[in-house]
Amino acid sequence: MEKLVNEIVAVNHAWKVACELFGQDSPLSISSRDLKTCLQVRLLRSYAPEQVYLIEDKKAEGERLYSLCLREPMRERLYAEHLPIRIAEEVLTNKELDKFTKI
Repeated sequence: MEKLVNEIVAVNHAWKVACELFGQDSPLSISSRDLKTCLQVRLLRSYAPEQVYLIEDKKAEGERLYSLCLREPMRERLYAEHLPIRIAEEVLTNKELDKFTKI
């Protein structure tokens, strides 16, 4: 699980850099964003709700976001980045969303 969380964090940083350098609509930015989403879905499907769960980040500004919260800190990391709620609703079933949001 730790390797997967580290990959999510690394791809998230790469996505943000790609957006800054090439814009949000560049192929590299879109590919990085989509890879992060795929990794997050893999993390959830493999480890939720026992080790990770979704919770809406009420402090996020703009688009509504889920935080992928880790039940046990991983090298002081408490979550595996954010996932827009609209994307979660597209890529996850209602049954999965119910399961993954169990706190």
